[in-house]
Amino acid sequence: MKYVGIQAQKSVNNFKSILLLVFFPCVILFLVWAFLQILCRQLVGSANYDSAATANQLFVEALPWVIGVCLIWFLIAYLANTIIINRSTGSHPLDRWDNKRVYNLVENLCMANNMSMPKINVINDNSLNAFASGINEKTFTVTLSRGIISKLNDQELEGVIAHELTHIRNRDVKLLVVSIVFVGIFSFLTQMLLRSVLYISRRGGKGKSGVILIILLALALAAVGYLVTMLMRFAISRKREYMADAGSVEMTKNPLALATALRKISTDSRIEAVRQKDVAQLFIDNPLSKGFAGLFSTHPPIEKRIAVLEQF
Repeated sequence: MKYVGIQAQKSVNNFKSILLLVFFPCVILFLVWAFLQILCRQLVGSANYDSAATANQLFVEALPWVIGVCLIWFLIAYLANTIIINRSTGSHPLDRWDNKRVYNLVENLCMANNMSMPKINVINDNSLNAFASGINEKTFTVTLSRGIISKLNDQELEGVIAHELTHIRNRDVKLLVVSIVFVGIFSFLTQMLLRSVLYISRRGGKGKSGVILIILLALALAAVGYLVTMLMRFAISRKREYMADAGSVEMTKNPLALATALRKISTDSRIEAVRQKDVAQLFIDNPLSKGFAGLFSTHPPIEKRIAVLEQF
């Protein structure tokens, strides 16, 4: 794998984050414009009526409202991302006095690599997994499951923590949080439209064409949401996991410890509280990317990662 420096990786991830920030409102605005175009053509039967011009006029009037809603939604989700992730994963703060071993490992790695100490959270699950999250120094967090703390020795756990600290150092976590917020918004909008379809279809009677129109729009939005999800997964390259593994080796000077840790993690990485694919991509081993789903995963196969580590 071609070597990429830390600063170069940070720059790439910051650029991708900005790109997603610009891309998302553009997609939303396009969907609103398309919705108005289709709606005006369906509702206006007169051949002399310029439905396109009417739709464009409505779009101009709706523009500030759409941008305002997108901005408010994003700010709320962006500022509340820590709460959203904690609730989605069932994680909560780990007190220093509850586990001095974990705190010592994290502090030693941070001091040795001139990094600020992140928060430490724990998931009460006996499975083995971990992830990093946050958008700035105040919110950066390393989360570990009870299983990974109890079942790994100090060297293996140090390798896992170093992997997550590398994600923070490389700003991978910032890019992931942005993608989770955007995918979540598309998911919410799609569900709302589908529920509207079910509600109107149950009423039956008049307005059949309206039901068909809403169904088509719901399918279109679902397709766009799926496409955006795929694009975001491609933007979040699998290389980030290899680089985080390499960063762990750089910090600990012990590649075999991380390889052994990954081998243990692969036997039981399924955290019961995690059911959303967008949140699952945060983990060191994505518990929802097994089988066919792994073809579109943001994580490379864990066996390949172990093989690379064993070649160091």
